[in-house]
Amino acid sequence: MLMLNEEMIKELYSMKECIEDVEKAFGYGYGNKTQTPIRMSVPHEKFKAETLYMPSYIEPENYTAIKVVSIFPHNAKEGRPVLQGVILLTDTNTGEHVAVMNASCLTVLRTGASSGVATKYLARKDSKTCALLGCGAQAIGQIQAVMAVADLEHIILFNRTIERAQAFKKELHSLYPAWSGTISIQADPNIAVSKADIVICSTKSSTPLFDGSFLKEGAHINAIGSYQPHMQEVDVQTLIRSNKIVVDTMEGTLHEAGDLLVPHNEGLWSTDSIYGEIGEIICGEKAGREEPSEITLYKSVGIGYLDTMVASAVYKKAISEGRGENFTL
Repeated sequence: MLMLNEEMIKELYSMKECIEDVEKAFGYGYGNKTQTPIRMSVPHEKFKAETLYMPSYIEPENYTAIKVVSIFPHNAKEGRPVLQGVILLTDTNTGEHVAVMNASCLTVLRTGASSGVATKYLARKDSKTCALLGCGAQAIGQIQAVMAVADLEHIILFNRTIERAQAFKKELHSLYPAWSGTISIQADPNIAVSKADIVICSTKSSTPLFDGSFLKEGAHINAIGSYQPHMQEVDVQTLIRSNKIVVDTMEGTLHEAGDLLVPHNEGLWSTDSIYGEIGEIICGEKAGREEPSEITLYKSVGIGYLDTMVASAVYKKAISEGRGENFTL
């Protein structure tokens, strides 16, 4: 069995490769060539924590995987990671468990790549300014993905604590030393949104981050932070103004996306207004952006088969390049 840690994965696998693989995986999903059972959560009431078990299978790739993620909030006080995850990859030709790898960086990569695919199909080709609302754990993957598909000239950062935005700004400068664009920090999310061609929502907020009336004509929004029915990053005005609302999967969105479920349940907006899944656009069943003036919204709560897709891609590349550490159970 092969073991791959975070450093190895980052050296092996680029965001550009991940976007290509995630786009292919969405096509498989739309073609009913994947299986993703509902994730199981095991609560640990003693610590107000939980462990999530997320299996998935991609038939054309001949791999299945299970991602196990533990979320222990009290770890933060002890200097330990709050979120810890691993992926076990299995070859479905033989049933052999072939690899175990770090899940945290792969999750950031595939979540970012999902937004990258959506941006490719839904954002204006001449998008130059991106507003990032929330500079937390998923933010770096989101910016990397948008940078991979759009020729950005300016990034605007908003975060609840300005110190985190300042630290993230330094991180971006070190990651893209040759990039000639500019990065600014904005304390008012409405101002940030009003200047942006692409808006990224990457927080765990339970209340909308901005007033949708401030969105530019022709803007595209990637809303990826909220993943539970009570969480909201975008308001009903954003939904009403959006000409196309595209989701990663209808099933997941209608169960978990508070951005859509809260206004639907309050009778302010209907989920019937959802345009379709990103897989339909990738496979040519529906059009992506059609007019420069359209406002488009991509809502993602995550789907397990993306983990299997990127884990199998990393494994195959590691084998071809002789990377990773072999061990026997």
